[in-house]
Amino acid sequence: MLSFVWPWFYLILPLPFLYRKLRRSANSESPYLESTILLSIAETQNRLVSSTSQRRLLILLLIIAWLSLVTAIARPVNIGDPVALPTTGRDILLAVDISGSMEREDMIINGRQVNRLYAVKSVVSEFVNTREGDRLGLILFGERAYLQTPLTFDTKTLQDLLIEAQIGFAGNGTAIGDAIGLSVKKLKERPDSNRVLILLTDGSNTAGVLSPSEASDIAKKAKVKIYTIGIGDGRQRNQVLFGQTLVNQNNDLDERTLTAIADLTGGKYFRARDPRELRSIYDQLNKLEPIDQDEELLRPITSLFHWPLALFLTCSLLIILIRLFSDKKN
Repeated sequence: MLSFVWPWFYLILPLPFLYRKLRRSANSESPYLESTILLSIAETQNRLVSSTSQRRLLILLLIIAWLSLVTAIARPVNIGDPVALPTTGRDILLAVDISGSMEREDMIINGRQVNRLYAVKSVVSEFVNTREGDRLGLILFGERAYLQTPLTFDTKTLQDLLIEAQIGFAGNGTAIGDAIGLSVKKLKERPDSNRVLILLTDGSNTAGVLSPSEASDIAKKAKVKIYTIGIGDGRQRNQVLFGQTLVNQNNDLDERTLTAIADLTGGKYFRARDPRELRSIYDQLNKLEPIDQDEELLRPITSLFHWPLALFLTCSLLIILIRLFSDKKN
């Protein structure tokens, strides 16, 4: 269905004709001035347009150009038929830790040692691909928490933004409480029966305004179910002459707090020491039963203003070419 964003712009269509009428009225008050202007116009027309057909063509092109310009300004759009969005699924926010500790290389993918964030990106991307019918959103947190992707069916954009996330962009601290608080704020606008947060971190709460316990209480009251995932092996593999050695590292993972968060909100705590375990966890999360939601309809809108704008530019170019040709001929 054709529609216009600003249809009231068509009110300016008569402006050129009003201007012409007012100019004639002003010229009629001064016969001398009128005769001078008419003579000048006649000479110009004789000089620029040598035939009646050219004059008519110019007038026609001017009218078409003006109509096209006004139409383009009015912003024509095509409103498509209603498209039904999925009526089953959940609203799931993914909160991913991108603090400095996620740079530790204690994960193995395809025989190659990689850092924790790289492993998370790889596994979470697979999980996102399988969540058909769910609205997914992405929160990244370090010393601060921020919404990277709001709840959306556009999983491709979410994956792209996750892959682009870099360690340290949100600071080197770990604001678990703030990440939960921001998630609750974004989920509370959705039906309270399908609010899910999957929080992944390799550390303990070291920054932020909200403590994890305070944020968990808020999440429980808002009926947000939180699944927490603690990531990291705690040991780093170093290549030596005759193989590999495992070096124990300081492990800041606060499993007690992550377990308490999950238990309080009705979720579950998982531990992922390697990509295989992490993938297994997401396989379990992928079994979350979808629930019925109210049907939503979307009417796709396609902008069409470029077509009348192109016609206006074409007519303008033709007018210029006709006048140049008349100049050379005269």
